[in-house]
Amino acid sequence: MAAVSETIVREYFELHGFLVRQHRKYIAPTKREDDDIDFFVLNPQAQARTGEQPFVLASGDLPFIQRAIVVVKGWHTETFSSARLASTPEIFRFVEPKVFQQAARAFGKDGTPLKILVVPALPHLAQAREESIALLQSKGVDAVIPFRTMLADLVEHIAVNRNYQKSDLLQMIRILKNYDFFKEPQLELFKSRRKRR
Repeated sequence: MAAVSETIVREYFELHGFLVRQHRKYIAPTKREDDDIDFFVLNPQAQARTGEQPFVLASGDLPFIQRAIVVVKGWHTETFSSARLASTPEIFRFVEPKVFQQAARAFGKDGTPLKILVVPALPHLAQAREESIALLQSKGVDAVIPFRTMLADLVEHIAVNRNYQKSDLLQMIRILKNYDFFKEPQLELFKSRRKRR
């Protein structure tokens, strides 16, 4: 499942004009897989941000990111609640000074990269969501991107009349879209109510 999750993340950043480099394609026998940085991303056409960067990133925030270290946690059945985060400290290994500084050298001396964590979901309830965000920020994570954001953006940008033969993921989305497996988002302003008998 890790390879599929990483493919989604790579395609998402590439769709938005980033240059993406995988940290390494093998798993070191002396380290756990969770220790690794998954991607280095560089935006060659980054724009200057006028306001403050949000913690939960949306696709519209990507043009303002110049460089980042990205860690993917594709636990798609999990919600990253504060309890889950507290009980899984290995999530934060990539923000430890030794690991981060070693990874940041990949960008040279042009500036400090952001530390982005790709998560399956944050809690829906406001208080639980704020607790999770506060914990992530206290550990040194600069931003998170939910998988839902990435997948929705990929589905929206894939054109049915194009052939994406160089990407299995994009080709699969194209085929599913062609056979109407994805519904267009709808606004239900005037939802009809059923009459009671």
